[in-house]
Amino acid sequence: MMQNLTPHAITRKSLHQELVDRLQPLIISGELIPGTKVPEKMLCTRFGVSRTPLREALKVLASDGLVRLEPNRGAWVTSVTVGEVEEVFPVLGALEALSGELACKCVTSDETDAVRKLHAQMIKSYETRDLDTYFAINQKIHRAILLAARNDTLTTSCQALSLRMQRARYLANMTEGRWYAAVQEHENILKFLIDKDGKSLARTLLDHMDAKRASVIQWLEMQNEPSEPV
Repeated sequence: MMQNLTPHAITRKSLHQELVDRLQPLIISGELIPGTKVPEKMLCTRFGVSRTPLREALKVLASDGLVRLEPNRGAWVTSVTVGEVEEVFPVLGALEALSGELACKCVTSDETDAVRKLHAQMIKSYETRDLDTYFAINQKIHRAILLAARNDTLTTSCQALSLRMQRARYLANMTEGRWYAAVQEHENILKFLIDKDGKSLARTLLDHMDAKRASVIQWLEMQNEPSEPV
């Protein structure tokens, strides 16, 4: 007699989605330089794919605001502007603040322990001045708090905006003073999460994002300053 089996669909990530996952870090890290044309032929060779899945991936990246598609001219890596930062960061900060407040109502001890471990790893990367690792772990901490909020709408909205700003946040980090301040802010983020102090965590996350906004704008303005004549 056959047992009744609950069906479990086997899903496979599409090729173009795999390409999206590969291309995003290249854009965020600045390997694909803002304002330049996406080198489609080189990327096809690098990843061993044809132009069809690559162009499907570029459409996704365009919807995320990471590239710009121009008829008959291909895809171009977009540049982050001061105006965009001023527009997006306050909204992102409000969403992060809400995620902190909700997380304190829903977070489990296992989730808190996971954030504590991530925080310890982040501190080690700070002490060794490993910015790439620091940045990656930092993003995991913010995502862990977001997921602990148990709100899919909030997660989707926050991740979409965060992706648009990750490039500037990555490239603008860090002056030594700002890096030290960010670590202190994360000490408070961890403390308030452990204490389940939603109001304090929300305020700290809001201030944390505002400080990032200021550092990103300062960096962007420095890039736009005309060089002095030799």
